[in-house]
Amino acid sequence: MASLNKVLLIGNLTRDTEVRMLPSGNPVCNFGLAVGRNFKDAQGNLREETAFVDVEAFGKIGETIGRLFSKGRPIFIEGRLKLDQWESKTGEKRSKLRVVLDNFEFVDSKQDAERGYGSPSQQSGSTPPSHQDSSPQHPNQGEAFSSEGVSSSGDPDMSANASSDSPSPPASDPDLNEDVPF
Repeated sequence: MASLNKVLLIGNLTRDTEVRMLPSGNPVCNFGLAVGRNFKDAQGNLREETAFVDVEAFGKIGETIGRLFSKGRPIFIEGRLKLDQWESKTGEKRSKLRVVLDNFEFVDSKQDAERGYGSPSQQSGSTPPSHQDSSPQHPNQGEAFSSEGVSSSGDPDMSANASSDSPSPPASDPDLNEDVPF
């Protein structure tokens, strides 16, 4: 029997990210996502429905999300469903469905991110350390990341495995920092 376990969601973080280390030493990032749906009811009235989804991301991708995202920031995620089952202290069987993240993309623009989204340390006014002073604090809109921690744009600040073959635009050209809708 064929099966497919694939989830694609766009929504806003419902809380700040929580990054912790597993006993194996690997990081895991947990966050909530609010996903909206608009529809017309039987009477023709426009209605809105919101689903709240728990998401977890492992490894470098989890560290990246923990560093760059906070409550309210929009994100596009790609992942798979995972069912957690356990028994409560009172002996009740419990279960919870969550998304395990494989890839993500930034939905907002770099300017939107600098206006109020980002990690809590950025919101408080402190500047996080960076590997290169000329590197952008937030990747461009539509930049994708995979669970291997590789940025599709090849940004070396966002990926340990970035390709040096892709040319990078000069940081001094202001026209190259504009968001271009496609």
